[in-house]
Amino acid sequence: MKKKNIENLENENYEQENIEYSAISTENPDRSDKNEFENPLRPRFLHDYIGQKKVKENLSVFINAAKIRGETLDHVLLYGPPGLGKTTLSMIIAAEMGVGIKITSGPAISHAGDLSSILTNLGAGDVLFMDEIHRIPRVVEEILYPAMEDFSIDVVIGKGQMANSIHLPLEKFTLVGATTRAGQLGAPFRDRFGVVLRLDMYSQEELEQIIIRSASILDIKTTKEGAEEIARRSRGTPRIANRLLKRVRDFAQVKNNGEINLDIVNYALERLEVDELGLEANDRRILEAIIKFYGGGPVGIETLAAAVGEEAVTIEDIYEPYLLKIGFLARTTRGRIATKLAYSYLGIEYHKKVEQLTI
Repeated sequence: MKKKNIENLENENYEQENIEYSAISTENPDRSDKNEFENPLRPRFLHDYIGQKKVKENLSVFINAAKIRGETLDHVLLYGPPGLGKTTLSMIIAAEMGVGIKITSGPAISHAGDLSSILTNLGAGDVLFMDEIHRIPRVVEEILYPAMEDFSIDVVIGKGQMANSIHLPLEKFTLVGATTRAGQLGAPFRDRFGVVLRLDMYSQEELEQIIIRSASILDIKTTKEGAEEIARRSRGTPRIANRLLKRVRDFAQVKNNGEINLDIVNYALERLEVDELGLEANDRRILEAIIKFYGGGPVGIETLAAAVGEEAVTIEDIYEPYLLKIGFLARTTRGRIATKLAYSYLGIEYHKKVEQLTI
């Protein structure tokens, strides 16, 4: 795609602007409506949350019903690709219920004592958000069973003959678990979540609304065409849309007097190696490795990860979902296969033997 006035953009003067972003608080001790999230781009209530229409509608019913009954919300499991708003939804649940929230992750809880300390410090009705919940150790998961069902835990004090079990009641709380791999949760654990919601990738129109909202919050001048182009290259993911918006803003402030239009978006994303389909350099490396090193596939995920120098879990969670969605990659029992569309995209002659392997 030809870029208009790119040569003029290159010749503009450079001027840096230092911008600081605050980290997200891991708990919300102030339960009043006046409490603000430190990340300004995160919507606080369901009516501000863009996209995921069915999830929002169902969640609104569950929250309102719990408030009418004067009960805590049932435990919630959110699953889907990364960057779709699982953490944001957990914060919205706490805000809508008017309770506090504490945030942790599965890998951060390595011992039963870690979880016991968190659970015993929860207030009545609080939300405990656990990211990557599929990665909690088995011994920790077993402690969660009675905590989720009976709101109590048994703590063992001492060792050997001096060991003593103490039964501790807990305040009623809501566990919100987030995972990109719901299939890795055992059935007994998964069944203890009363609300199970899947988050899907966003449409271009929804991403455009998110970009316009974020630009307004960040006080960025953005044309409709510029917002549309960023949305088109955001891979159906709000996190990527906001990241690209911030990086395009940097180029706009330095090269285009702060305004984000179609020309500066094309220029900035070309510099960032994000093409018209939203594919980045690592996406192209993965496709090229399958085609050039392994004849188009099939190739195992571990072998592919070693070839491109990435972790297998990174390929599966970050790159693969979008490549599958746009039809550039196929998964079989024998491994990953590059499709005919991938060959065409890379400008490589397609081989019929790959088509036979796909069937």
